[in-house]
Amino acid sequence: MSALDFDRLRRTPLTTQPFAFVIVPGFIKATALAAIHADYPKIRKPGSFPMATVRSGPAFKSVVAALEGAEMRHAIEEKFGLDLEGRPTMLTVRGYCRADDGDIHTDTESKIITCLIYFNSQWDASGGRLRLLRSAHDIEDMVAEVPPDEGTLLAFRRSDNSFHGHKSFEGQRRAIQLNWVTGRDIVRREMARHRLTALTKTLNPFG
Repeated sequence: MSALDFDRLRRTPLTTQPFAFVIVPGFIKATALAAIHADYPKIRKPGSFPMATVRSGPAFKSVVAALEGAEMRHAIEEKFGLDLEGRPTMLTVRGYCRADDGDIHTDTESKIITCLIYFNSQWDASGGRLRLLRSAHDIEDMVAEVPPDEGTLLAFRRSDNSFHGHKSFEGQRRAIQLNWVTGRDIVRREMARHRLTALTKTLNPFG
């Protein structure tokens, strides 16, 4: 049985202004969270890590497989009114946030859909809460704020005004990022870049 609650995703309305997004608390079923936490990669450095560069247990790998599976693609296509057939996915894992992470940005044009799935059992900090914004210049001018609570899904369609960012936070902040992108060349290039970054962080204990 999948750990992903597709019915909850389908029932959650899509917000369309100022860009298309959906926030789904409880997208990861509560009954699956303990096993996923136990199997989550032990990442103690900032940055995004491809699955090939981290060690994880079976419950975590099962969630990753489901996220990259056909049912997830169909649910996202239905929600956003898109055809993602033939569009490759790119998935990375994060475990640690730097104080200077979270600058306002829109994601690169090669990304079609961005999904963030959070795995933090309790979030009391004021920083590290992703904000969906109306502009590129004001972190306070937000449409919505997403605490990175365990099981929460944020999915949005990349556009020229899909501004998002968060206030400063340093410490453990677990998340999977899943993207549908325009072509396989993008996946190869970005995964190579992330692997090099991961290797550099492994070799540099002070990085």
